[in-house]
Amino acid sequence: MGNKTATLQIKIYGEPILRKKASKVNKISKNDISIMEKMVEIMHNSEGVGLAAPQIGISKQIIVVRDDNGVIKLINPVILKKEGEEEAKEGCLSIPDIYVDVKRANQILVEGINEKEKEVTIEAEGLTARIIQHEIDHLNGVLIVDYASPVSKVLVKKQLKKLRRL
Repeated sequence: MGNKTATLQIKIYGEPILRKKASKVNKISKNDISIMEKMVEIMHNSEGVGLAAPQIGISKQIIVVRDDNGVIKLINPVILKKEGEEEAKEGCLSIPDIYVDVKRANQILVEGINEKEKEVTIEAEGLTARIIQHEIDHLNGVLIVDYASPVSKVLVKKQLKKLRRL
């Protein structure tokens, strides 16, 4: 593959793109479809369950999420409805070896555009709902460390400083 997607890799905490709001995709190009395919490959190779385009240095509203039926690919995802709440530990490929308790909706209704350029609405619950919310956070420059309690923030600060130096 001769295009720039061949060298994409996961950006680590401290990279400015992880804190920027990603751009909406106005017209889906072949490159956007290629980016999604590469994101799926990177997610699988990294043993992740989700990935957002900013995590590989691309400021576009694109996410991929592994679920029981395969992979969900969404462009410009928007959560329409949230229900329930549960707290669980989350990790992130961009913040290795750090886990934070995050409260998220247990059920969501999300809409976006799939890789076939069709508008889709997805009802998700449990782990899939959590992953989608996590990846949409990335599109808005929000990271799991932003959810950490004051006590947790003190504990992870040293680890975060170490990541910034890598």
